[in-house]
Amino acid sequence: MKSSYHPHIMEIIVRVVFVLTVVNFGFLNGQVYDVLKFGAKGDGTTDDSEAFVEAWKAMCSSGGSNKTLLIPSDNTFLLQPLVFQGPCNSPSVQVQLEGKIVAPLNKAAWSDFKSYEWVSFNKIIGLTVLGSGTINGRGSSFWEANMPASKRPTQLYFEGCNNLEINGIASLDSPRNHISIHNCTQVKITQIKLIAPGDSPNTDGIDISTSTDVEIYDTIVGTGDDCVALNSGSININITRMQCGPGHGISVGSLGKDGEESIVENVQVTNCTFNETNNGARIKTWPNGKGYARNIVFMDITLTETKNPIIIDQQYIDKGRIDVEESSAVAISNVTFTNFHGTSGQDEIIKIDCSEVTYCKDIVLDRINITTVDGNKPIVECSNAYGNSTNAYDGCLKTQ
Repeated sequence: MKSSYHPHIMEIIVRVVFVLTVVNFGFLNGQVYDVLKFGAKGDGTTDDSEAFVEAWKAMCSSGGSNKTLLIPSDNTFLLQPLVFQGPCNSPSVQVQLEGKIVAPLNKAAWSDFKSYEWVSFNKIIGLTVLGSGTINGRGSSFWEANMPASKRPTQLYFEGCNNLEINGIASLDSPRNHISIHNCTQVKITQIKLIAPGDSPNTDGIDISTSTDVEIYDTIVGTGDDCVALNSGSININITRMQCGPGHGISVGSLGKDGEESIVENVQVTNCTFNETNNGARIKTWPNGKGYARNIVFMDITLTETKNPIIIDQQYIDKGRIDVEESSAVAISNVTFTNFHGTSGQDEIIKIDCSEVTYCKDIVLDRINITTVDGNKPIVECSNAYGNSTNAYDGCLKTQ
């Protein structure tokens, strides 16, 4: 009688048993840390901050890899300001946001909004924040009080988090900016939505500072300020396929405030859209600053009723500041604007206003096809700027 034994079937059975054993072992050993198991109520009114921190501490202190802090769906978690502190014993940790996180109802209900960060991640290597959930800062009471931006909390603050990934989540109505990336390297941000009303003050989408190798792609940002602000120390930044609007566009700066030395270099912004934004591609520096902004490319940009589609402003003065005599400036060089098309919400489509002290050097305007909404002839203005341009703008930049 012929045997029906098939070695490959036994191999499959052994593998299935092995996988089930590994999965079961993982759960038993706490690879998934559900905040509900640590006392979170998820009712939207109870303060769940302590439960979140306890779940984090348990996960962060355990060994092994692929640890996940789970914020489950069908729950709303009220959080006061808290810090997820690293480093962790695991080489990679996840925060899986599937439910809703909400801030206190108004600023009077915050335990300590003067911490200036609401949810902070500090010195965590290999962190991934992902999921289809939302985090809502309920920022309107801060906006209506006309509080200075420096006195309002950032929604999600990442500091010293190398090999960081943020994927899929949505952030709503931050009291200040939605996401800060500070002193991080190897950052990937994708498939996220950052939303606040167009008139909400200082609600930047993503602020980056002192960070290198940052990729942002396939994102939607509509707020009351910059969709992305690249502050000093932003190096090797790649932004692509961002839908920006409402807001103030994608900005390098502001740089050089109060005479400080600022550095931004190696920036690529490609295949992005600006929909009814106050600015498109912008570089802004304060008079009397030091340092440089260089090797910057804005390419393949689509505009819809965008004010200031292309702007370099080296005379940037924020509200409440008085003009002062300029003795230095952040040096701007090797900046390319190429393949812009669409409509401008005002007649001036290009404004390159550079410093008499340093000038702007190696500026390129290439394949700029911008019409005005009202049909008027586009206005182009360049001051103290050297480089090359095509189309009808040959006379704007000075050639050296």
